[in-house]
Amino acid sequence: MAKLNSIGLDVEKSKALAEKLNELLADYSIFYQNIRGYHWNIKGDKFFELHDKFQELYENLFIKIDEVAERIRTLGHTPNHKFSDYQKEAKIKESSEVSDGIKDVQDTLESLKIIIILQREILELSAETDDEGTNALMSDYIREQEKLVWMYSAYLK
Repeated sequence: MAKLNSIGLDVEKSKALAEKLNELLADYSIFYQNIRGYHWNIKGDKFFELHDKFQELYENLFIKIDEVAERIRTLGHTPNHKFSDYQKEAKIKESSEVSDGIKDVQDTLESLKIIIILQREILELSAETDDEGTNALMSDYIREQEKLVWMYSAYLK
């Protein structure tokens, strides 16, 4: 019989899942800071609507960062917390141009794509681990973010 952690999941599978969740935590953290930069520095005729939309997004990301970190703890592992680790691990890179609304929305869409792909990998791994908690979290995130992709894409057209 496999060794089980405190919530009844296979220890080795949970470890692999926690490692993937730490990757997600890194991407979310860089994405969060990029969105804060867009919110603070946006300029132009779409300032008011984008300023508000970016605030909505970074407030949502703040909650997700906490939920992902707490899920890692629930699995019995330690969430990474150093920004230097996030920068090494994240596929999303820091944005340097933060005041052009169109570019910011395009970068937001690219970041969402990276995150959704990773969350689908986590979803597959959580299903193999019989981890309904992580599975439900990823399903909710994916559904919500797919709608954001549609909405931000419509904005660009």
